[in-house]
Amino acid sequence: MGKPFQRKDRNDKDWYISYYEPGGKRIKRRVGPSKKLAEAALSKIEVAIAEGRYLEVKNQDKILFEYFADEYLRIHCLNQRSYRSFHLIHAKILKGAFKGKALDEIKVLDIDKFKNNRLQKVSPAMVNRSLACLKSMFNRAIAWGKYEGVNPVTRVGMFKEKTIRLRYLEKEEILRLVDNCSKALKPVVILAVNTGMRHGEIFNLKWHDVDFKRDVICLLETKSGEKREVPMNEVVKNELIKVRKHPKSPYIFCHPNGERVKDIRKSFWTALKKSDIKDFRFHNLRHTAASQLVMAGVDLNTVREILGHNTIEMTLRYAHLSPNHKKRAVDVLGESIGLQEAPKSVDLVPI
Repeated sequence: MGKPFQRKDRNDKDWYISYYEPGGKRIKRRVGPSKKLAEAALSKIEVAIAEGRYLEVKNQDKILFEYFADEYLRIHCLNQRSYRSFHLIHAKILKGAFKGKALDEIKVLDIDKFKNNRLQKVSPAMVNRSLACLKSMFNRAIAWGKYEGVNPVTRVGMFKEKTIRLRYLEKEEILRLVDNCSKALKPVVILAVNTGMRHGEIFNLKWHDVDFKRDVICLLETKSGEKREVPMNEVVKNELIKVRKHPKSPYIFCHPNGERVKDIRKSFWTALKKSDIKDFRFHNLRHTAASQLVMAGVDLNTVREILGHNTIEMTLRYAHLSPNHKKRAVDVLGESIGLQEAPKSVDLVPI
């Protein structure tokens, strides 16, 4: 039948096997980085075909979805904290829906059924997130040589999602919220609303991450996985100076025993209630920071850099808040080209 081979058209160190099924269909399979393992796999198939046991061997090689989902989480999501937490949630849902099925047994019809059944319990947006997770899993399965063919999720349509109103606080609401924060919560809220930092970024902060000389906060653990420097204004700087350092903890926000603070939902909810602010989450403080920056006339690319958005498209949702941002843009264009005429003098006619 042939020998195991490596592909020369790409930088790929894995070994592949090629053989013909009893029906005449040619099969190519990636085995892995071991040539010996590839030779053993090919020999096993050759013997099975000769003895009429090919289907039995093929069924033994099937990868159950729940086992692959665990492998996906362990390998693909290991060093991506926010990515992992997102996929942990949806992988659990998907494992329940497709348990007992092999990867190649999950068809478009099965996914459509899952999609419609899931819609009876959650919003279209949540169903779409599960489908996105499933699509990513199949992409990895194809890349790892564990699935052959087209990703079935690409043939499943996503639900149309409703545009959610951007929730942010007005200036007077910000002041009211800060006034109603507890002593421990106040610096957290001030930091969030003045920097646009995420919940996890704030509570992972250590004292050595703050450079008081350069007035910057160095974020090493971000959603994108890339290092980011966030500038500090005087409000943030003065508030952090007031925070008492724990003698045995490197974290800025920690409990009396030195452990990092992870959850402030109860105290934050209390502050919101006292401030008569409804329909608001901690993450909306990030939206508040971005919205206030844009309304103050800060250009969108600078806002993007401060917030750490990967693309300008993520920042464009705030563009409509900018006062005459389109008008200012075309004014700059007119000045650059130099076609504007000097204003003509007008003779006043007595009435």
